[in-house]
Amino acid sequence: MKKILAVSGGIDSVTLLHIFRDDPDVVVAHFDHGIRPNSADDLLFVQKLAHDYGLEFEAKSAHLGLGASEALARQARYDFLNSICEKHDGRLYVAHHLDDVYESIAINCLRGTGWRGLAPFRNPAIERPLISWRKKDIYEYAAKYQLHFRQDQTNTEDDYLRNRIRARFMYANDEQKIQLRELYRRQCAIAKEIEAILNECLRDSSVGYSRDVFCRIDDDSALELLRGLLLRYQVSQTRPQLKRAIAAIRDYAPGKKYPLGKDHFIQITKYRILIKKA
Repeated sequence: MKKILAVSGGIDSVTLLHIFRDDPDVVVAHFDHGIRPNSADDLLFVQKLAHDYGLEFEAKSAHLGLGASEALARQARYDFLNSICEKHDGRLYVAHHLDDVYESIAINCLRGTGWRGLAPFRNPAIERPLISWRKKDIYEYAAKYQLHFRQDQTNTEDDYLRNRIRARFMYANDEQKIQLRELYRRQCAIAKEIEAILNECLRDSSVGYSRDVFCRIDDDSALELLRGLLLRYQVSQTRPQLKRAIAAIRDYAPGKKYPLGKDHFIQITKYRILIKKA
């Protein structure tokens, strides 16, 4: 299977690429957001790296503009990366590391996370070979092999929440980071247990799912159950949207449909619910 390496040109992804430089199954993928005026230079830099290593290269240039949000940029990037995975029948590899985990946990806590927010980066469809590395490990590796990389000046700007969180983490001591690592380990274990329970509750998908379950369990459990169910269909809903959907599952008369955006809906029968494409 092809390994689709997401390479931005920064130190993290350049390190990832160097580790896999001799693997003939690697495809180097670069997405130019077009947010910074000099972002095209990053594309040329990554293209040359791929050429020097003798690896296949895929790229796309977007023109999102200076005002593009983090969420928009992330979605556009992953849409591109997923398209390259489909094109090459490959698996996505990204350069997330342990400090990224810490930052994501902090951001999710600020946003009022649920249990998933304390165990980020667990998508089984994505490989993260550097997830146990600290940022200092990456710097040491890059220094050892004298790797050249691009600096993204937006990483030092306070306009983005992640950058502000990253700046504060510079002052965290080793003991605090060890505690965070242990929290992450525990939460991943808890998340695995929760998902096992969800999977047990969500069997028999060919004939739908028990409507009675959503009526008998409490609101928070019903919300988690429905969220887990919808993720199977690549349907993402906000907490208020999930609450409205649960109310419909409990109260709608048999035969009615509840819309889930423009692409899917919930078909409600007397005893079961089915998730269908619109």
